[in-house]
Amino acid sequence: MVKHFIYDITHFDSKFFDSMKYLLLRPGFLPQEYMKGRRASYLNPVKKYVFTSAIFFLLFFSFFLKKDTIALNISGPVSADDKVLIKKFVEDELAKDTGSVVWKDALLIVNDTTKVLKYTDVTSFWTKSSTMRFGNKVYKGVAQYDSIQKVLPSAEKDGWLKRIAIRKALQVNEKYKDDPRTGFNKLRDSFFHKLPYLLFVSLPLFALILKLLYFRHKDLYYADHGIFSIYHYIFTFILLLIVFSLDRLNNLVNWSFMETIMGLVFLSGGFYLYKSMRKFYKQRRAKTIFKFLLLNLAGLIMMAFLFSLFVLFSVFEI
Repeated sequence: MVKHFIYDITHFDSKFFDSMKYLLLRPGFLPQEYMKGRRASYLNPVKKYVFTSAIFFLLFFSFFLKKDTIALNISGPVSADDKVLIKKFVEDELAKDTGSVVWKDALLIVNDTTKVLKYTDVTSFWTKSSTMRFGNKVYKGVAQYDSIQKVLPSAEKDGWLKRIAIRKALQVNEKYKDDPRTGFNKLRDSFFHKLPYLLFVSLPLFALILKLLYFRHKDLYYADHGIFSIYHYIFTFILLLIVFSLDRLNNLVNWSFMETIMGLVFLSGGFYLYKSMRKFYKQRRAKTIFKFLLLNLAGLIMMAFLFSLFVLFSVFEI
């Protein structure tokens, strides 16, 4: 991959520019040419994907990803709405354990009108009695959870997957309860650096959805849908770079119409996909629109599932 990447950077011949021209201006043309065996005149789609994705994520992490986007102002005053919620929470906790000195002191702090309640005041008693609720059970930490699980009958013990998830959640809660901002930022960084893997995993799944939508096309193999998906992903990388660049430009010039342009550019990706499907699969407009909608719905569900899965992986890394 490194070899191909360096080669593609240093050898911008006519193949690259011809492929780029057809990719942007003629949706569905390049995968159709690939199917017909006319491949020598265009840059290999896999090499193009590797090159484009590498450039995209290089620019994304270097210029477009905002650093330290999660900044919790824990030293500021508690808002009126938050104060109501905090008071109710403290009262509920005290009702569960009426003898708790921690929650009695917490209630005094919340009800004290002589000084401004700050989020640091909340964390001062929150971290002393930080618990997590799972269903109807509450645990203070991993040690307590493990000790309870040991004495439970086998039939009442949590399954291995649930046990792993609860133990990890408790570990994260114990590790970052005094500094939630660091925990959130580490989770964010871990997830963003998995984005290339998430998109790479989603590509064959996207091709599988296309295979199911066009299962009656016996002349098309799964690999053919894969080639179509690769070209679509390459176009998406380019489109997102344009959108991110416009967003960065808008931050500098602050033109009122720039957001409208960004929206139109982003929506053009949907029109491009429809035109690609119409060109490549050669079906009527009504059928193509119907399958376009199904593809987007299935793709949204797939990405939501992968997103949740990769967030879980990120949690296990922090």
